[in-house]
Amino acid sequence: MQGDTLAEVEKAIRYRFRDRGLLREAFTHRSHANEAGDRHLVDNERLEFLGDAVLGLLVGHALYTRYPRADEGELTRLRSAMVDEPALAGIATSLRLGDHLIVGKGAEREGVRHKSSIQSSLFEALVAAVYLDGGLRAVRRVFSGHLLQLMPASGDTPVSRDSKSQLQELLQAEGKPLPAYRLIAETGPDHDRTFTMEVVSDGVPLGSGCGHSKKTAEQAAARAALQSLDTRCPDS
Repeated sequence: MQGDTLAEVEKAIRYRFRDRGLLREAFTHRSHANEAGDRHLVDNERLEFLGDAVLGLLVGHALYTRYPRADEGELTRLRSAMVDEPALAGIATSLRLGDHLIVGKGAEREGVRHKSSIQSSLFEALVAAVYLDGGLRAVRRVFSGHLLQLMPASGDTPVSRDSKSQLQELLQAEGKPLPAYRLIAETGPDHDRTFTMEVVSDGVPLGSGCGHSKKTAEQAAARAALQSLDTRCPDS
């Protein structure tokens, strides 16, 4: 990883490392470490482990503060959704982190650098590198904005965030096909995108919703569908 590439990553996340060795480690995939044959070369898997824990703390604290009445189960479900593979890979993609990942020749041919699981792991490793270099305060400053976009809107509740599960259960109970989500619009600048998703079942649109991530837009679409179905089927 050359100095100009290091600088590009630092510019993307708006953080300058005191120890650039941590940054190099975060972007070293095990395929490169294995091919290099250098026993002193360390890949990013240990950083990935630490980054997972740091993210859990950061997101857990944010949810604990935002939802003072939510119980443990609700908070756990929200945290899991915010730090799952698609969510973290989405952040990594928006920052173009995969472009700078150091991979082996074989892995490069297989397109490993842009796989969702690799992107997610890379983001966790980068979080850990920032944590080791600048502490939790630095992690919060650099990444909170990205993570907060994955939280429900201010008027939402933790329960409403799980509308996708509620809709799936309702359709299954009625013997209907499972819901599918599709992107119907994407607007706004790169740093503040708004996505509009539509949920359908058996080809029939059930509802649509907007959000600053596809995940939150899907939840909004599911809530709209639940409200529509409830209107069509009043209690007898």
